[in-house]
Formats: sequence, C-alpha cells, structure tokens
Amino acid sequence: MTFRWLKHYLPQSIFGRTALIIAVPMVLLQVVVMVLFVQRHFEDVTAQMTRNLIRELELIAQITNDAETVTEAEAMMAPLLPSLELSIAFVPPQEVPKVNSRMWYDLSGRTVIATLESTMPGLLAVSLAQDRMVSAYLSTDFGPARVTFARRRVSASAPHQLLVIMMGFGLLLVAVAFVYLRNQLKPVSRLADAATAFGLGQTPRYSPSGAKELRAAGRAFLDMRARIERHIEQRTLMLSGVSHDLRTPLTRMKLELSMMDPADAAPLLRDVAEMEGLVNSFLDFAGDMASVENAELDPRGLVEEIVHDAERAGQAVTLYESEGSGTVMLRERGMRRALENLIGNAVRYGTRAEVSVRLLPNQLRIAVEDDGPGIPPGQRADALKPFARLDPARNQNKGSGVGLGLAIASDVARAHGGQLILDDSARLGGLRAEIRIGR
Repeated sequence: MTFRWLKHYLPQSIFGRTALIIAVPMVLLQVVVMVLFVQRHFEDVTAQMTRNLIRELELIAQITNDAETVTEAEAMMAPLLPSLELSIAFVPPQEVPKVNSRMWYDLSGRTVIATLESTMPGLLAVSLAQDRMVSAYLSTDFGPARVTFARRRVSASAPHQLLVIMMGFGLLLVAVAFVYLRNQLKPVSRLADAATAFGLGQTPRYSPSGAKELRAAGRAFLDMRARIERHIEQRTLMLSGVSHDLRTPLTRMKLELSMMDPADAAPLLRDVAEMEGLVNSFLDFAGDMASVENAELDPRGLVEEIVHDAERAGQAVTLYESEGSGTVMLRERGMRRALENLIGNAVRYGTRAEVSVRLLPNQLRIAVEDDGPGIPPGQRADALKPFARLDPARNQNKGSGVGLGLAIASDVARAHGGQLILDDSARLGGLRAEIRIGR
C-alpha cells in the first residue's frame, strides 16, 4: 500500500511539514485525553452527585406519600426544603413534559438523565432546558410534583474548565513550538538564498548560524564558494596568459604572410584567421561569466539597441515584437554577447532574423528566429555543447563557425537563472532560440 496520493495534500515547505509533525500528535493527544479521561471522569462525577441527590428525592417522595393531604405534605416538607436546597410544586398532568429535554451541547446532562431514570422510582420526566436549574417530575399520591434544584447539585459547576485549560495550554505550546521552529529554519532559508545568489553570479554576505549541523553545512558552502571563486580567478589569469601567448605568434605569422606572394599566402592567411577566431571565441566563452556585473536594466531598450547595431552592421535582422515594461537584474555584457551570437547564427544559417522581447510579470523572454534549415530535435541538446559540430549540411557554405555561439548563449541564460530553449520557428520555418529568465 502506497501513500503517494498524500503528497498532493501535504505542505511543500519544510516549515509546513515540520509544523504538521508537531501539530498532529498534539491534537490527537488532546482528543484521546478528552475522550478517554475527561469524558469518563465527568460521567463518573456526575453519576455520583446525581445518586446522592436521588436519596433526597426519595425522602421527599416518601414524606409526600405518607401525608393525608397536600397541605399536610407541604407542611411536613417546609422545614426540610431550605436545608436540602429543593423546591416542590404540584402541577397538573398536562404540564409534565412528554420527553426529557436538555441542551444539545450538554454532555453531562445526558448522564444526569440516565442516572435518574435508572435509579429514581416514579420519575416521569427530567428537564435540563435551563443551564443552571434542573426540574424533575415525580409521580406522587397527589399527582405529578415538580422538584426544582440547582444544576450544581448533580454536576460539576465548571465541567468545561479543564477542557478549556487543556486546549489553551496546548495552543500555547504549539505557538511556542512554531516560533522556535521558524527560528531554527531561518538559517536554512539564508543558506538557500546565498546558494541561489551565488549561482546567479552574486556574492552576498553570509555567515553560518543555527544548529551544529546547519553551521557545518554553511561552512561547507563557504568553502565551496571560495574554491569556485579561486578557480574562476585562476582560470581568468590563465586565459589572460593564453591570450597573450597565442595572439603574439599569430600576429607575427600574419606579418610574415603579408610579405609573401598573395596567391601563396591566401590559404595560410585563412588558417591563421580561423585560428584567431577560434582563440577569441574560446576566450569569450571561458571569460564572459567570470565577470559579475549585475545591474537593473531595461531589457527592451537593450534588445532594441543590439538589433539596431546589427542592422547598422549590415545584418538582415528586425525587431518584430516588444512587450512589457520594467527593469530586470541582468549582466549587460553577457546578455549582449548572447544575443549577438544568436543573431549571428540566425543570419549565418538563414537569410533573415527576427527578434522579439516580452517582459511578463514573472519572466523575461527574448527570442531570435530565422528562416534557415533549423536543428533537428534529436541534435538540439548537442548543439548547446561547446565546440559542437552538427550535420555538415547545416554548415555547408555558411562560414567557419567554431561551435560556441549557442553554448555561450546557454551559459549566459543559466547564469541569470534561466535557460536557452531551441524549437522550430512557426513564423519563419527555421530555428527559434529563446532565452527565458524568471524574476
């Protein structure tokens, strides 16, 4: 037997689930105590007090039956009634209730009625309609008699006091537990926020706190963050050295080839240019995400500026949709390079490209579509890998791409907490590359 269906009804947060673990046993304990102890306790106490009163009712009934007249019975009972705290009145039969009555919430009243019916001879009816008074109708030789007495004579004066105290303290304990639990879970939320921010390229101030295990997890996160930052710094320094070491001999080779016969040097110059493009693309891919510049930017303005620059550079690209307004935390350099790569790929493999930007309430979507051959669904995951080479038919006569354009755009999207999605373009029939970033 499985309980997977319960997952749809359980809280999703650790606070909610832990609170449920605390609250459910507390409520069950209260119910068990009320049912098995409190109810039985009040039933026993009520039955005992009712049996004590029945002796007095039997005495009243005996005195009444021993008298010759009603006047004599009243005279004989007059000295006793004040000390017994009882009052008696003879009523006509039509005033006797047909059935016993009590308030619906009067649980102890049920025990009072049951005890009187099982023990008191000559009992006609019992009325507990009034909270503070009880009326018992007895059969006598002079007709029905209504004996009235205080309710406190047959049940505890405050039968619900223990229940109220128990529930009040139970709620107080649950509230204290919730406050303590929230304080214990704050370090978990702070750690999650710090990890999320670091994944987006931010380094907020964070110090471990909370229980021993949480502090250990926090210190492990700080150590990991420090190692990653050192790795990024070392990679950046290494790439700076690689850039200098590779570009210098390439420049010398270009100078030497410029002195050769142009016909002989042309193939070598193409090779050198391809090598230089490969080096520059690799440095861009590895170095762009090392920077952590984040700023509130208007994505519509940024996309319009990038499209305008591409048009001025002679690329067949247009902005066909711009929706929404507002600002988003973006890395301008990384986002600019990602869109430039997507536009460059679109005009390389197609004849034209169209760009759209939509700023939704919780998401930013920037799409670049082309009328080229597209990418088959089975190859789209590979297309996002660095230096990936797809079907030769897609690259035929389309220039010397090095396979980093989509990889850079995908890394930029992930660095912003989003993703790059490749799909078919319904508008142009080619590829649709869309960057989706939640905010």
